[in-house]
Amino acid sequence: MKDLLLITPPFTQLNTPYPATAYLKGFLNTKEISSFQLDLGIEVINTLFTRKELQFLFDSAFENKTIVTENCERIYGLRHAYLNSIEAVISFLQGKNETLARQICTDGFLPEASRFNQLDDLDWAFGTMGMQDKAKHLATLYLEDLSDFLVECIDPNFGFSRYAERLGRSANSFDELYEALQGDLSYIDELTISTLHEHLTKVQPKLVCFSVPFPGNLYSAFRCAEHIKNNFPSIKIAMGGGFPNTELRSISDARVFSFFDFISLDDGELPVELLTNYCINNSETELKRTFLLENGVVTYKNNSAKPDYKHSEVGTPDYSDLLLDSYISVIEVANPMHSLWSDGRWNKLTMAHGCYWGKCTFCDVSLDYIKIYEPVAARILVDRMEEVIAQTNENGFHFVDEAAPPSLMKALALEILKRNLSVTWWANIRFEKNFTQDLCLLLKASGCIAISGGLEVASDRLLKLIDKGVTVEQVAQVTRNFTSANIMVHSYLMYGYPTQTVQETVDSLEMVRQLFQLGIIQSGFWHQFALTAHSPIGLAPHDYGIVPTYEDITFANNDVQFKDNTGIDHGIFSFGLKKSLFNFMHGIGFDMPIQDWFDFTIPQTQIEPYFIEDSLNTPVEFKVKPNAKIVWIGGEPNSNVITKTKRGKSWEMLSLTFYDKQETIAITLELEEGTWFLNQLPNLMPSADVLPSFKSLKSNFEKDFENFELFWFSKPINHLKEFGLLAV
Repeated sequence: MKDLLLITPPFTQLNTPYPATAYLKGFLNTKEISSFQLDLGIEVINTLFTRKELQFLFDSAFENKTIVTENCERIYGLRHAYLNSIEAVISFLQGKNETLARQICTDGFLPEASRFNQLDDLDWAFGTMGMQDKAKHLATLYLEDLSDFLVECIDPNFGFSRYAERLGRSANSFDELYEALQGDLSYIDELTISTLHEHLTKVQPKLVCFSVPFPGNLYSAFRCAEHIKNNFPSIKIAMGGGFPNTELRSISDARVFSFFDFISLDDGELPVELLTNYCINNSETELKRTFLLENGVVTYKNNSAKPDYKHSEVGTPDYSDLLLDSYISVIEVANPMHSLWSDGRWNKLTMAHGCYWGKCTFCDVSLDYIKIYEPVAARILVDRMEEVIAQTNENGFHFVDEAAPPSLMKALALEILKRNLSVTWWANIRFEKNFTQDLCLLLKASGCIAISGGLEVASDRLLKLIDKGVTVEQVAQVTRNFTSANIMVHSYLMYGYPTQTVQETVDSLEMVRQLFQLGIIQSGFWHQFALTAHSPIGLAPHDYGIVPTYEDITFANNDVQFKDNTGIDHGIFSFGLKKSLFNFMHGIGFDMPIQDWFDFTIPQTQIEPYFIEDSLNTPVEFKVKPNAKIVWIGGEPNSNVITKTKRGKSWEMLSLTFYDKQETIAITLELEEGTWFLNQLPNLMPSADVLPSFKSLKSNFEKDFENFELFWFSKPINHLKEFGLLAV
């Protein structure tokens, strides 16, 4: 028996748990509040893709005569091949049956339907030895074929990372969702409810908290809440998470509270703690940012004077209870950067609450989850990493910040190196100028393999209007710095921003083409601009040349329909932008005229063909910030005093030999200066208590010698900088 049951309803990710319940459980541990967490999505998926359930699906589709298309007829005709292979394939994708990769990569092992028609050039994508990834890609197509069958023949709302998503999108009224909930349970509903019922019987919670991050989780959350109300009436039910935080701030429909007793907004730690006291301990009625029904009226309670917990006080995420060995790694697109979201079991952590920039005009910067910026000390972050590794036996981390701050990433990298911790991590960033070549090399040395960031619209005029704080030239230089440090780069791209012209859309695509062709971006995704109620544009739409259409809000309020004064239908660009990007991510299509991506006439680009390349040809700066930390991430050298002779004169030099992981580096310095440098190296190691600044190192040098800059920018030291002598 537990006080709380924390649930993520279907569906989010196949490969790793959505972190909200783990964050909340970690906090509850600090308050000695007992809880159990459950990812209903992965449990339903693992029930669904079994021989028993597939047999039921095929029989149902045949009996109900729902097989219509030629594709589903083919899948049904191959049903025995699917039944014989499904459990082995799922086991392989869970990492439990790796030798099956050789079978999967053999022609004729997996049944193939329409998804295999778009099969990539596998030899190009995976080479001759990338067998595990190649097999994951093929197995993913196999599952997507089965998903197509399920959608057509059994349940049209199904999706691997969402369920009945349309019912949660821009649902200003509760009517459509409420009507759907009056109907019979779907097949997926029945699987979900059956799994939920088992856990409720076992855990016997007093309070159930649903974390609903996306519209595609909303319908299932209501179905689950309905079942609890009908079968466990003594249990109180609350909803929180990303969807209510952004969409349900104006809720007034009392019918919602026949399913849920409470809906809380923003950071969940304090609201859940107070709800626990309220529901379980019958304490006073103080609540924090919580809706409930009083006398038949939706009422917002925020009468607790207790401040929210700082990000450093909420504890370490706790992934216990979750079936970590049951998550499924898939590879939808044969692109190593793109696959990070779906392949591998990543531990989720956050470096800082909120966004340190907090200005982008399309973003919900007025809401607390963006507005309140609170970083965590690097020492605490790495403590949390070590705790999570001990618990999950996984050393991969995805930092899910809105935008990880460069200064904290630097401190994190140094702390990881100081502890000799072997981890793999990636994060979301802004492409800002502080990501120098040296900082990128430091991040790579600490285990950073990839970053994602928003280029948004590749137009300096629009980037200024967005208040992104970057230029296209700067983005190019920063992505070059990451790529040259062997850190992969994913870029979020946007089209249809207010006042954006057709010419700017075409020019933006040309910028993106050049970035991919030069290899300084490896992956990307185009999003059409959506106006949200809580963004600067949503709060002052007329300042951005748009006319919003406001609906009566009784349920969800986030996406706002609008008309752009340009009158352009930006939606017509969607297919061409995404098709071109798909090709660019596979290293092809760079020589195709931009016109060929579209089936309507567009203007020629006005971007010079070498604009991005020219942006990278910046002069070398012989200048270091005085407060930059100097760090050596290589090993200790072998040293040897040698004698040089020239024109009859002899003098002693210091030869230093460093062993890089891939090669050997040898430099020769004047004996006295070389001895000074050799003595300084221990102080430059990440393990040093305090790393010297450039200014302090210069002062130390100039106690005995002259002109530190001449030494620092000499040929031997510059050579060493290429192998880990960094100014960060």
